[in-house]
Amino acid sequence: MKIAFLGGGNMATALIGGLLAQGFDATAICVIETSPGARERLATQYPVHVSAAPDAAARACDTLVLAVKPQDMRAALASLGSGLGDTLVISIAAGLRLENLSRWLGGHRRIVRCMPNTPALIGKGISGLYALPEVSGEERARAEQVLSAVGEAVWVEAEALLDPVTAVSGSGPAYVFWFIEQLAASGERLGLAPQTARRLALATVLGAAELAARASDSPAVLRERVTSKGGTTEAALNVFAEERMAERLARAIDAASRRGAELGDALGED
Repeated sequence: MKIAFLGGGNMATALIGGLLAQGFDATAICVIETSPGARERLATQYPVHVSAAPDAAARACDTLVLAVKPQDMRAALASLGSGLGDTLVISIAAGLRLENLSRWLGGHRRIVRCMPNTPALIGKGISGLYALPEVSGEERARAEQVLSAVGEAVWVEAEALLDPVTAVSGSGPAYVFWFIEQLAASGERLGLAPQTARRLALATVLGAAELAARASDSPAVLRERVTSKGGTTEAALNVFAEERMAERLARAIDAASRRGAELGDALGED
């Protein structure tokens, strides 16, 4: 596999780093990046081929990763010209639908759309993937190999399901950051020093997530095990129930999913 990245931002950099860490050949990676500063950073950080515009090395690649901002995508694709041939195109641009990408690529149909999340920047991400019917099994495996370089990868059965993926995992890190923020702030209000409250909140969330990941039981069972009758945990969870926190969280994630669909409509307008 020879990979060209259209765009050399944070997510592209994370993918390149992950691939190289897994033993991928650096000479088989090209990056097309218009920003001189970003090109210099990439060339300094990794021994990959970097260019300001598509060149012969980039055009020789069999896999193209679209990693520019969604609002800049149409103009960036225009720089590629026509004739992608059998190139597999992998889009990590949030919100941009396959029908629009295909149209902007002159009807090209070998496209996989992906929704990664920011923990990919430290190799702990998860990505949702969906492929057009024209994408072969080998090409699906190739796309999964690229995204798995920065974490896990899961396939969904319909492109519309990438909006819930965005709401759950794409936006999900922000929900977790918010919870850590609130947990630490509550500790401070109860008298803990700010640094101590933050350490307690961070370690608790990190440890609980790792425990849930390793356990064979569901999160619901794990929760029940630490909720003693008449104890402190039950007191807190009773407030969550009284305030209908589960319902409010569901409404919030529904809102994020709907907004994803709305942005997809707007980004695809001509």
